[in-house]
Amino acid sequence: MESDHSNIRSVEISLGIIQQLVERDGARVTELAEELDIAPSTAHNHLRTLLNNGFVIDEGSVYYPSLEFLHVGEYARQRKVGYQKAEQHVKALAEESGGRTHFTVLEHGHGRYVYTKTGDLAVETFSRYGSQFPLHVTAAGKAMLAELPDWQIQEIVDQCGLKALTDQSITDEEELFAELEATRERGVAFNFEEHNKGISAVAASVQEPNGSLLGALTISGPAQRFKGDLIREEFPDLLLARVNELELDIVYSD
Repeated sequence: MESDHSNIRSVEISLGIIQQLVERDGARVTELAEELDIAPSTAHNHLRTLLNNGFVIDEGSVYYPSLEFLHVGEYARQRKVGYQKAEQHVKALAEESGGRTHFTVLEHGHGRYVYTKTGDLAVETFSRYGSQFPLHVTAAGKAMLAELPDWQIQEIVDQCGLKALTDQSITDEEELFAELEATRERGVAFNFEEHNKGISAVAASVQEPNGSLLGALTISGPAQRFKGDLIREEFPDLLLARVNELELDIVYSD
């Protein structure tokens, strides 16, 4: 856990415990104490507090996050009208394209999956609701980055880095900024096996009625099938039409 002087240590410990319970698929008191470098009694006290407030469950001395987080997460996913409207468009886009489609948002320098749907031609990937992904190697990430001013993009790069996930990943800042400029000109962003080998994608940003960034819609699928005019011409046209419909749906939601 990263820390600064404004953070409250006890809150950091509780959050660290929750993160470990997710990453480990449950854990015991001693395992958490060792991983977080805290006393077992401290780990136990935090767990009991989380348990008493309904945020963890105890199954035979192995602790897990509770479904209270589902309640919190569903609120977060529904709190904006644009988020609510996006779900039906993700489903429609999957049917129209046959690909795996996503609606994603930008949070704390990463993308997060809000909705996903799998079409007939898609490949299942590790894109679970709420999970985060790097921006510089994904079509959705680049589509969202392209909507930001250069100083904000630089802050994200400085914070998160440009780690290579495949041999196609962008790891150079100048190359990334050039790609984002091309994205602005095209209106769509591409990912050709930059995030996962064998998977390509195209994405476009979605705007709030006031012109600010809401998120992005994406179509992804197997690189051997999603290539040529299909991903460079047909899917972008389909995607931009769907983005336009979603944005109008948000405007006239009242």
